[in-house]
Amino acid sequence: MTATPRPTPQIDSRLPQVGTTIFSTMSALAQQHGAVNLGQGFPDFACDPALIEAVHAAMLQGHNQYPMMSGVPALREAVANKIATLYGHRYQADSEITITAGATQAIFTALLAIVHASDEVIILEPCYDSYAPNIELAGGVVVRVPLHADSFRPDFARIKAAITPRTRAIIINSPHNPSATVWTAEEMAQLAELLRDTDILLISDEVYEHMVFDGAAHQSVACFPELAARSFIISSFGKTYHVTGWKVGFVAAPASLSREFRKVHQYNVFTVNTPMQFGLASFMQQPAPYLELPAFYQRKRDFFRAGLAGSKLRLLPCEGSYFQCVDISEVASFAATGQQGDQAFCEWLTRNVGVAAIPMSAFIAKPEGQQNIVRFCFAKRDETLTQALALLREL
Repeated sequence: MTATPRPTPQIDSRLPQVGTTIFSTMSALAQQHGAVNLGQGFPDFACDPALIEAVHAAMLQGHNQYPMMSGVPALREAVANKIATLYGHRYQADSEITITAGATQAIFTALLAIVHASDEVIILEPCYDSYAPNIELAGGVVVRVPLHADSFRPDFARIKAAITPRTRAIIINSPHNPSATVWTAEEMAQLAELLRDTDILLISDEVYEHMVFDGAAHQSVACFPELAARSFIISSFGKTYHVTGWKVGFVAAPASLSREFRKVHQYNVFTVNTPMQFGLASFMQQPAPYLELPAFYQRKRDFFRAGLAGSKLRLLPCEGSYFQCVDISEVASFAATGQQGDQAFCEWLTRNVGVAAIPMSAFIAKPEGQQNIVRFCFAKRDETLTQALALLREL
């Protein structure tokens, strides 16, 4: 006689408040309605064929087994050389550079390495949606500090007020997703002064480092010795080389921090795709692709902004990244529906206009008041942007 199977055991969720991300939701809605997807942040154009060829060559050369846990030495050396050339700080490739399965894994691993139960970690909202869940999974306490509402710049008075004896780390992000602001050298110096007499660690999310516009320079933590000494710097080959689906990134940190990072890395990922690492190492011997990236994306930014000029969407500044935020307050056709809020607007825009965007409120745990800002991604082919602009100008 066959026993009746017991129901699947129920578990207490580690993340009871977390559901499907807004990015997956909006992409699915865009697909359902055949909308132009300017929501999720990935390019719709191909990477340099030479990069594909470099990966293919690595496969043919037999680089298809596990590499070193910390990453292929040639790639770590290429990263160390790039940071030294651009930012003036020399990391040791063997002990201070680790190749990761994308930037999100690098951030999570850094948190797992440094956060103990009840440690506090400060995040600056709005911010990328993985930060808070990562902190909670590490056993830490999320401390949310809002950026200045009118400019999305750091509010150092509020950051200082949020620091307690239990503060273990702060996560910063520049160029900033979602607001497209870029921290200045003066702001980085203010942060260094604020942290000077503390043991607070810094996680610096710099995945858009090569997308800074109008002649400005990316102010990497590596440029500031005081900050570099306490920091995990995280970046992304996927963002830089238009291969977000490869999920390859890196972390640069002092040897003592890297040792702790690698202890966790070896057990939650161990290592990263071998032929892609060799291919990237070869491709990085020519710096032109990342040195020319600011001009490449500034042209797309300017094209997109020019296309929205005179529309009902009020353009906010875009200093870096590949995102453009707009204020939707003057879109009368949406107001006429009786709906309110940026998420309702994005859903309405996708269904009724045919363009998908992401609401700013998705990057804030508890938005205060009416949210009227949405984010578009302009890392798209000109044909895609032209199609979207034709629809948006009709608002």
